[in-house]
Amino acid sequence: MAREAYPYIIVLFSCTALSLLLGLFLTVGLFFYIAAALFLFLTLFVAYFFRDPEREIPSDIGIVVSPADGKVTKVEKLDQSPKSPYLISIFLSPLDVHINRSPISGQIKQVNYVKGKFVPATRPDASLVNEQNVVVIEDGSVKIVVKQIAGIIARRCVLWKKEGEKVLRGERLGL
Repeated sequence: MAREAYPYIIVLFSCTALSLLLGLFLTVGLFFYIAAALFLFLTLFVAYFFRDPEREIPSDIGIVVSPADGKVTKVEKLDQSPKSPYLISIFLSPLDVHINRSPISGQIKQVNYVKGKFVPATRPDASLVNEQNVVVIEDGSVKIVVKQIAGIIARRCVLWKKEGEKVLRGERLGL
């Protein structure tokens, strides 16, 4: 589980326990039992949202792995030139793993944090207006840009790596 989950889990589990105790000792116990069930559900959801499963990373040369779990929503060239790079967009629902990984081995050449809004990720302009980290990873002549983009639910982009660091293919970059 990602370490960023622990404060949320502690608070929500404390609310669960407090609601249960109040339910035991107050005459309006049913209300507090319902509240405890709701807090327990939220605690379990947060634990699920922040899960960090191990991944088996292919070792074949030249392989690029996905930086995120989720649904590929767009694959297109950025312009009409034959050497145009591709844009690949991956949408993460609240049920997807939100840990991001390096698609290639290399060095983080650039990191740009862009403060922004928190519109739904399904909006066409979300990748332009939402908070995001733009991470450039290079390995020789190969350059890949990974953008972490916040949304209406996942309202923060957390990058655990810094500019200049070397990363391995499949290594965790952030959340």
